[in-house]
Amino acid sequence: MATVGEALISLLEQHGVDTVFGIPGVHTVELYRGLAGSKIRHITPRHEQGAGFMADGYARVTGRPGVAFVITGPGLTNTITAMGQARADSIPMLVISGVNATATLGKGLGHLHELPDQHGMMEKVALFSQRITEAAELPGALDRAFQLFARSRPGPVHIEIPIDVMGLPADAMAAEAHDYATLSPGPASIARAATLIAAATRPLIVVGGGAKRSEPALKRLAERLDAPVVMTTNARGLLFGHALGVPASPSLKPVAALMAEADLVIAAGTEFGPTDYDMYGEDRFVVPPNLVRIDIDIDQLSRWPASVAIEADCTLALEALCAALDGEAVPARAGSDGSTRAKAARDAAYEEIGPVLRSQVAAVEAIRDALPGAIIVGDSTQPVYAANLYYDHDRPGGWFNAATGYGALGYGPPAAIGASLAAPDAPVVCLTGDGGFQFTLPELAVAVDAGTPVIFVVWNNSGYREIETSMRAVGVEPVGVSPAPPDFCKLADAYGIAAEQLTAIAGLPDALRRGQATAKPYLIEIIVE
Repeated sequence: MATVGEALISLLEQHGVDTVFGIPGVHTVELYRGLAGSKIRHITPRHEQGAGFMADGYARVTGRPGVAFVITGPGLTNTITAMGQARADSIPMLVISGVNATATLGKGLGHLHELPDQHGMMEKVALFSQRITEAAELPGALDRAFQLFARSRPGPVHIEIPIDVMGLPADAMAAEAHDYATLSPGPASIARAATLIAAATRPLIVVGGGAKRSEPALKRLAERLDAPVVMTTNARGLLFGHALGVPASPSLKPVAALMAEADLVIAAGTEFGPTDYDMYGEDRFVVPPNLVRIDIDIDQLSRWPASVAIEADCTLALEALCAALDGEAVPARAGSDGSTRAKAARDAAYEEIGPVLRSQVAAVEAIRDALPGAIIVGDSTQPVYAANLYYDHDRPGGWFNAATGYGALGYGPPAAIGASLAAPDAPVVCLTGDGGFQFTLPELAVAVDAGTPVIFVVWNNSGYREIETSMRAVGVEPVGVSPAPPDFCKLADAYGIAAEQLTAIAGLPDALRRGQATAKPYLIEIIVE
């Protein structure tokens, strides 16, 4: 008879899981009993935070939950940072951990890896945390998680299994059969929205990460309405090069003005968060008075007033709006008005960011143009900050980073490895700074172990220059912002990774192509004055 641990592996397979990230320990040995004989690939990071970030990168590319196995206590607390990032960016992540024996919980007896209340702690970070106390609870817990990932705003979920429960006998279990189809919009809200949209003369569409898989429907609606489309950071890659596209932050004055001038705004899959809409803290964002808002999360919809709120998957809602408008008398508009408005906003936004940031954006564009269709995974570093303000990517969902929202440093390298495992045929570039890279440097070894041909581009300005600039701007003498970087090329060599160093951006395209030609992990260090 199978054990609970073996049943877990079988159930994960039934739910379509093909990869798990984790570091085994004495508190998870029984969870691994069935893994070797399964079809699930196991990836071993060098730190549990890396496991979470890898699961995040994998999930962003596949759209399926990334799964992490971690031990109780420090293994789980090491993973919390990655869970916080996933929650901020609505990334489906399933973290399965051990916990001490049931009879010892909450008694403070000093057991290995003991926490006062692990389950209570995780309830504050995860969308939900459930402890399995008997075998029969396992299918329902997993079903609850996968329904949440499919039918509501995703994020991290935690399931913990006490070490005395993992090895209990478990009858053959089947994943509970439920409809995991994503949420469709209600006809009444679509009809009300279509009536408002049809009456608008200067409509605008704003999209966030919730719409990153909705490009065909988004393009159809934008062209039907001749409406500019503003893309927040997590929506970049949609409508690449399109005349109606505005791949610029709503925090920039010209983009905020474009929103203010619209007589109707359709907002799809965006939470109106300050790191997208008011990153300078100037209270520039004003909720549009005539707003049609689409989001899969009813709680999110309730946070801002909207003329019409549509609780639904973005793709299904946008398709439904297109179909409804086919029956509406939409007023004729000048064919070039939307494109003209979009171009004016693009040009003014690009001008606003200034020459220094434009040069950093050019570095990101060099990556895009040298490796068409690449997935660029960023960390918190200067060119990523710049491109979050203004940058047009050529692949939907192919530009993401941790420099907005939760803002976890060290995200880029492990997340890029997860992305490469999810899309082995796509070029994957990790764009990181010398400071952030040192948070998760050991994960270079995982790229070698797993054979993921990630190209790590290290923007080395010898410290935390963005923070130093912020300190100087408010008259604070910079302290703690110049940690000495290591010799990254020598470190790469120690891991068996080929590397090269550049002193100018001009050499980056050729270096990227050399890296891609190796079909192995590669490191490019750019020395920045």
